[in-house]
Amino acid sequence: MSAVQEFFRRDRVFDFMVPKVVDGLDLSHGTVLYMEDVSVAFDGFKAINNLNFYVNAGELRCLIGPNGAGKTTMMDIITGKTRPDTGTCWFGARMNLLQMSEPEIARAGIGRKFQKPTVFEYHSVFENLELSMAGPKGVWRTLRARLSALDHERIDEVLELIGLSDEAQRLAGALSHGQKQWLEIGMLLMQNPLLLLVDEPAAGMTHQEMDRTVELLTSLAGEHSVVVVEHDMDFVRALNSRVTVLHQGSVLAEGNMDQVQNDPKVVEVYLGE
Repeated sequence: MSAVQEFFRRDRVFDFMVPKVVDGLDLSHGTVLYMEDVSVAFDGFKAINNLNFYVNAGELRCLIGPNGAGKTTMMDIITGKTRPDTGTCWFGARMNLLQMSEPEIARAGIGRKFQKPTVFEYHSVFENLELSMAGPKGVWRTLRARLSALDHERIDEVLELIGLSDEAQRLAGALSHGQKQWLEIGMLLMQNPLLLLVDEPAAGMTHQEMDRTVELLTSLAGEHSVVVVEHDMDFVRALNSRVTVLHQGSVLAEGNMDQVQNDPKVVEVYLGE
């Protein structure tokens, strides 16, 4: 029996009630992301070093660590941009991410939001969400596409969720930085992902925008699994979730914010700097 099979065979108890199978993704054991013994080196430097990392279905997880800790490389591996030298990486109990391309991984249900928001600035907020809808793409299909009542309903739901209903017809380029962040999260949601990777959403936001972003990310947990990479410790504390600390490409500590903040190893390498 392989390590991944053994992992999923064990009895595991989670706080979240989630469907056992969603669009072919097997969540019957409660784990949406499984990484074990993952390592990757660039020119002799180990960016990821025997990393073990697991995310439960429906969980909100924060990922922190100093620059160079391996956070971006870890997300690159999950999304297929980087292939590790060793280790295993599974989405649910059946999908081997290391055997899938970047488009295949995205279609399987993993969405990623980078630190700098990327939106179609000369299109309206509504059009940005429309262009991001899950489904077959192509120039001819896009030109002939007509939104159904269900499509309109879905866009309206996402607009309300991200707090941009009143900005639906506004050009995306005219939004504030925080609003662009919310729009990009909404664009990901139009793809119906099970796992969202969100990179430094609080960067450059006002305090009011940060509070709204906390509400948004918290509301997504349960229906989605969300991994948030962040440097702002006040923002991490406000999310009130489990925190994983990376250092030199591996997990240094895990727990709630109070636990990791008072861990001597974490204080030494990160929080105490």
